[in-house]
Amino acid sequence: MNILVVEDERNLADAIVRIMQDGSYNAEAVYDGVSGLASAKSGLYDAVVLDVMLPGISGFDIVHELRKEGIATPVLLLTARTATTDKVEGLDAGADDYMTKPFEAPELLARVRALTRRHGDVVIDEVKFADISLDLTTHDLSCGEKEVHLSGKEFEVMSMLMSSNSRVVSKQDLLTRVWGASSEASENSVEAYVSFLRKKLAHIDSRVQITTLRMLGYRLEMFD
Repeated sequence: MNILVVEDERNLADAIVRIMQDGSYNAEAVYDGVSGLASAKSGLYDAVVLDVMLPGISGFDIVHELRKEGIATPVLLLTARTATTDKVEGLDAGADDYMTKPFEAPELLARVRALTRRHGDVVIDEVKFADISLDLTTHDLSCGEKEVHLSGKEFEVMSMLMSSNSRVVSKQDLLTRVWGASSEASENSVEAYVSFLRKKLAHIDSRVQITTLRMLGYRLEMFD
């Protein structure tokens, strides 16, 4: 499971990353609001640990923007503020939980586990985009009465594209999420699996296509 840490105090951010890694999560940190918002929108992360006071964009505004765009990634807000009004503001903006600094590592991990469990409880077993559906249990991709099974990597790539809400997903993001940050796989691997998926979309007669945006990445589009 991948965790994004957005915290401008670098020592604290790096410490939180280590806590997450000790808890068997994959974790990465960014150190300002603008980078935090862009990363949270990428679709790469299963939960976000987010500081409130950030340069560029506040944590409150980041959460508000995510929810406005329909992104339901669980968010845990971190702040030194203890006033009830601040907690209410964060929760009303769309955050899922709120912790005040300083905090103990076991509690932070427990809250992240609770968030990801809670998120998992409400996730349905099917993702849809235009005329296609992806079964998250069987890994079958269907369009109307036609259906095709996806391999493990095909499933992960398609799931990421379908969950991106038509936003562009870069090759590097796909490599990091599907193959892993330490993998020796290249962008050629991404291109190969995108080619496989295009053939399977054609096989089930879907009007959805995987569009390549040169120098940017891929996104799903519906064509007549």
